[in-house]
Amino acid sequence: MVETNAELPSSVPAPVAFSTVQTANEFTFQKFDTLKEDREFYLGPHTTLEELREKINDYYALDELITFLNENQDKNYNDITLQFPDPLIKDSTFITNILQDKFAELKTATSKEEKNTIIPKFWVLADTAYSACCVDEVAAEHVNADLVVHFGDACLNAIQKLPVVYSLGRPYLPLHDIIEKFKTQFPDKSSKVCLMSNSAYTLHMKPLFDHLTDVEGYENLIYSQINAAMASDQATILGEEHSLTATESDKCVVTLGSRLLFSRNQDLTIGNGIQDDEETLTILQNEYDLFHLTVPQDPHLLYLTTVFKSVVLYDNKNENVITGPFPSMMKRYKYMSVARTAGCIGILVNTLSLRNTKETINQLTKLIRNSGKKHYLFVVGKPNVAKLANFEPVDIWCILGCSQSGIIIDQINEFYKPIITPYELTMALNDEVTWTGKWVVDFKKALEQISDQIDDQESKPPSTANMEESEAPEFDVVTGKYVSTSRPLRNVYHLELESPSENSGIQTRGDSSNQVIKRTVGGDVIKGTVSTSVSHLQSRNWKGLGSDFSEQDNYEEEGATVEQGISGVARGYGFDRTDAIAKKNAGAGQSK
Repeated sequence: MVETNAELPSSVPAPVAFSTVQTANEFTFQKFDTLKEDREFYLGPHTTLEELREKINDYYALDELITFLNENQDKNYNDITLQFPDPLIKDSTFITNILQDKFAELKTATSKEEKNTIIPKFWVLADTAYSACCVDEVAAEHVNADLVVHFGDACLNAIQKLPVVYSLGRPYLPLHDIIEKFKTQFPDKSSKVCLMSNSAYTLHMKPLFDHLTDVEGYENLIYSQINAAMASDQATILGEEHSLTATESDKCVVTLGSRLLFSRNQDLTIGNGIQDDEETLTILQNEYDLFHLTVPQDPHLLYLTTVFKSVVLYDNKNENVITGPFPSMMKRYKYMSVARTAGCIGILVNTLSLRNTKETINQLTKLIRNSGKKHYLFVVGKPNVAKLANFEPVDIWCILGCSQSGIIIDQINEFYKPIITPYELTMALNDEVTWTGKWVVDFKKALEQISDQIDDQESKPPSTANMEESEAPEFDVVTGKYVSTSRPLRNVYHLELESPSENSGIQTRGDSSNQVIKRTVGGDVIKGTVSTSVSHLQSRNWKGLGSDFSEQDNYEEEGATVEQGISGVARGYGFDRTDAIAKKNAGAGQSK
């Protein structure tokens, strides 16, 4: 985070030197000419710096943002955070300068009328903790922000607390080139195609639809617009072109998540604007192809492949058409099968801003416990292979994140353990394996599914047969073997453990009766509690320092002698400095 309204001193001090020498010559690769940045694919052609500034002002609707802030001065938006995704962070300096200049002009103009215009303090969120399409409330709260302005593509998911303004952008689009590529992909005028894009490019959907229908003669097209009602009550979307509604000629035929699908064909019977109508989704999946402007993130792309018959993408940056390969649902079924026999489940929280996050976590942990499995809760920003590899006892991860870009789709088996969604985990923990081919990533729907399954589990009375057969292994369809560790917590009530004695805390050599960890038929136990992490530790060859004392009788009872180790930092340890001084003195002696 960078505060952008503070004035820099006349003499800026040099940066602190860490472990290596840092000079300007070593960091010249970070310097770039602003005009050489690749902005033409979303801003359009520009030649001068002033023209670039005007295009940025128009693209992000900064005049509308100034008007909004000026009209809402009574709400005291004094600290405002400007959130940018990584591809647009290069525009942050232009935007902050434009906002500061316009507020300074506004204050000068209103000072004559004796109005108190307060210039707000702007903060740039240059690195969001979670998904870039979501509002980063956590980072905004670090500076006690009163308002978040989110720039670029957005999922529009309802957030918890802060008011937010969405500046989706007005991207440039070579309409003629796209029409030609569309005609190449769909030469039949009666083709049933849905036109869709990310939130920024939705302003081009209606003009593209009008041209293909009125000029080119396509009969069965539908197009998408933003579902503004999905955002919270405190959200404002800049630009009227992003919030189109039904007209006399175009009717809303179905609501598909964050998109409204419109059609001009009055005889087109594929729904009546109902949210995710089952009959409508079946028609879309069997009859309609998708032509999507921009390349969506893998989670959203996987969802689209389950909704439409086929998917064609237009890469706006490279100006080419992509027809595959796309993420596969077959691997999701495999991961669901792995979850059935997993003994330890890691709940990976990749968002803290979306509504229903806490409710989903609570219900999910309850479902896992009722299924006899162990779970651990992790809150990780931008998960990667290295971060998740630190938790080896976890058999499978269940990720809670934004449906647009907050879910990890591991297509190349990069992660060591599989990653699934709450909906997939819910199906995996069913008594009977069911697979519908759907991919539900919405928190609200997943929460309803989890609650229904918990009610089913609690409504079934515990039977004696189930208790007697609780030790029966479970068949793993992935490995083809029987697994007896899939429900480590279901046998807790079978364990007959002796209560720890009064002297249990006193450890004596060779006396195993007072060990903290005990191995029973039901598993490894710590003070009467089954521990899957201890079981994993006991299965390892090396268990840590001192773990071999019970196996060796000739160890040194007094331990090793404490010696002084090396001192210093990685830049130069003590012995390195001594050797360097010795070599320097030796070289000086030889030169004499």
